Formats: sequence, structure tokens, C-alpha cells
Amino acid sequence: MNTTHSTSGTGDHAVAATRISATRISATRISATRISDTQWHAVEDDRVVGRGDASRRPDGRLFISVDAWHDAVFDRIADAMLTDLPTPLYTVVDETDHDSRSAWERAGFAAARREWGYLVPTDPQATGLGSLRPPSGVTIVPAGEAEEGPLRALDRVIRDEVEAAAGWRTMPAEVLPRPAGTTVIDPSKYAVARHFDQYVGLVRVAPLTRQPRIGLIAVRADSHRRGIARALLAHALGSLHRSGTASAWAEVSESNAAATALFESVGARRAAGTLELVRR
Repeated sequence: MNTTHSTSGTGDHAVAATRISATRISATRISATRISDTQWHAVEDDRVVGRGDASRRPDGRLFISVDAWHDAVFDRIADAMLTDLPTPLYTVVDETDHDSRSAWERAGFAAARREWGYLVPTDPQATGLGSLRPPSGVTIVPAGEAEEGPLRALDRVIRDEVEAAAGWRTMPAEVLPRPAGTTVIDPSKYAVARHFDQYVGLVRVAPLTRQPRIGLIAVRADSHRRGIARALLAHALGSLHRSGTASAWAEVSESNAAATALFESVGARRAAGTLELVRR
């Protein structure tokens, strides 16, 4: 069995891991030891047979992962990590990886939320967005042209609104690591919706080599239900199409009905699912 979670900040939806060789394991000879603040090793006869890692997300939550081929090794590492770390603890698994989910459930974890991964076409003929225009009084400021000060202020307002309502924990699980107090690392990745002289919405696109990732679409609460998010998505997808990109990737919480409806309305195809598990 190989249990892991995606590395935060890669922006890529593919899960990567280094597997511990599937050799004969004797559960009675396995010991698990904390080797640093964030790493654990399982050892049998002086040979590392499994690894555990912990990382704290920008929202303060502590996520853990275990890389182990055998159930006995997984259980030993998980026990050690649960002994050493405070709760609540979180982990992420592919929803189709039933072995991994079962292993975490043995350790006392339960499903907290599901996140869908979407393949989003960029061709206006497929999305139906070719003739869409922004709402009256709204203009789209292309990526790299937004004023940095107002952009950062808008991002802060939107984050505060999300936290006061559903909570930032409902946003995509894989978030970019950010220094304390910094929420916009690279302003050039953001296009902005401007209503007259005020920034009211934003979209962030990470221009990854394999497939660009729509990391965030958000609109101020006082500007909801005006079609601004759809206009931002149309702008982002149109720009990608003109650059020769056929599709983008986006992640949406299952509980976010508005975002799910937005992406599915432009022909996005659900291609993956991720479960966030928690032990309280």
C-alpha cells in the first residue's frame, strides 16, 4: 500500500510519491521514530521501510501523510505521529484509493469534505463564452496589469468575507504556501474585475507547463449575482485559448454549489475527486 498526499504549492493535480520497496516485513520488528519536527521513520533491522511527514497549511491546519507499502508499517507510523502531534489532524486521499482511505480510518480519521477536480475547455465554441461581455460598468483588467495595492486590498476583503461565512477551510485543499501576512505572492497571475474605479473580483491562473490551473475565482459579497465571476472565467479561458492551451484544471469543493454550477455550465468535465479526512 502506498499512502500519500499531493505536495502543497506544486499547483499540479498529479499525486507523486516515492514508494518504499515491497519486501518482506515483520510487524514485530518495526519501530517508528520521530527524526525531526515534521518527519518520522519506520525502521526494521536498521532499514527504513516507511516515512511520515507533517506540514502546517497557511490556514493553520496540520496535515500529515504516510508513505508505506505494508499495512503494519503504516499503522506503526500513524500511531507514532498521533502520539506526538496535537489534534485535529488532517490528511488528503484520492477518493478512488480505497486502501489509503481504509488505512486512515483505522487510525481514527473520518471524511470531512470532498473536492472535485475539473478539466475545463478553453475553446469558446465549447464553453459558450465567446460572445459574453462583462456586466454594465464592469471592465476586466488583464493579468499583469492590475494595480498591486488595490489588488492586495481586494484579496484581503474577499478572504475576510469567506472566513466570516463558509470559512477558508472550504476553499481548495491544496493552497499555495504564503509567508505570514502575505496573500498575493505573484500579482502577475491575477486578472481583476473593475466596477468603475473599484476592484470587485479576481481570477488567479497558474501558467503551469502541463496544464494551467485556475486557482481562484472570487467576487466581493456586495457584487455577487451580477455575472462578474462568469465574466472573469470567460476572460481567463479566452486568454488561455488564444495562447494555444486546450484545457485548464480547476478544483472545487463539493459544498460550493455556485462554483460547481459555474464550471459545469461551461462544459467542464469532472475528472478527479479528493477526500479530506480529519481526526479530532
